Amino acid sequence: MNGEVGASRGSVDPKERVGFIGLGTMGRSMAANVGRAGFPLTVWNRSGGRDDALLGSGARRADAPQQLAAAVDVVVLCVSDTPDVEAVLFGEQGVHAGAPRGSLVIDCSTISPTATRGFAARLAEQGVAYVDAPVSGGSEGAQAGTLTIFAGGDSDHVDRARPILAAMGSTITHVGGVGSGQAAKAVNQVILCGTYLGVAEGLVLAMKSGLDLDALVAALGGGAAQSWVLANRSGRMIANEYPLGFKLSLHRKDLGIALEMARETGSSLPVAALAQQIENGLIAQGHGDEDVSALARAIRAWAGL
Repeated sequence: MNGEVGASRGSVDPKERVGFIGLGTMGRSMAANVGRAGFPLTVWNRSGGRDDALLGSGARRADAPQQLAAAVDVVVLCVSDTPDVEAVLFGEQGVHAGAPRGSLVIDCSTISPTATRGFAARLAEQGVAYVDAPVSGGSEGAQAGTLTIFAGGDSDHVDRARPILAAMGSTITHVGGVGSGQAAKAVNQVILCGTYLGVAEGLVLAMKSGLDLDALVAALGGGAAQSWVLANRSGRMIANEYPLGFKLSLHRKDLGIALEMARETGSSLPVAALAQQIENGLIAQGHGDEDVSALARAIRAWAGL
């Protein structure tokens, strides 16, 4: 361990002690921004070697989520899926076993809203508050600290979380009670999948028509077709190269959450269902670890490109 993880809590300081769990593509940059904002930082990751830069910047390493939770005021999670959150919170040496009354869990993962409400209820029984705060903005936003964050939870708990969330994002919106943040993120992912498919289809049509692609993208960016996807992912679709920003396999997981919500609410999501099937095929072909803009692979292939 790099330094000792203290156990005393005392009064809550404006710069609360923060524990960060999950140092993947997004989480590592998010944790670094929390540390740069001046919050005393303790970290834990399931696989080793991802915390070296954070430790070099003054963070401490915990040996397990339980130990981390006992040493901090606020625990932030950024892991892959609902079962991962449950394991970190309630598994052997999980957060629940170390978090004292009065602490706060902020979950920045993208998981099931229904499961989120269950997790929050279980933690509330031991006096631990819960805010679900999934994020949007990709790896670029995580690095720059400009993520969009959808926060669900009691107003007091969200207000307490805001200074920490502000270290990671530039737009923080309280969208409702616990689970609402996850529901809002599902909406975000549904809209995004349609945008990715629309940009991919438009660019393929432009390629097949022999248009000047650079000039076209610049023109589109000044009109009603402008979008984050067009501005930030059109170049990848044109080059047919998809370096990681947000994994296609994780977006496929997110669409699964949205489609389950659709079944529960009696909604119809035909575009999301189509995107899910395309992503299933791309994952089967070995493209699951590419950026989600790799949806363009299928559109290009169907056009003979």
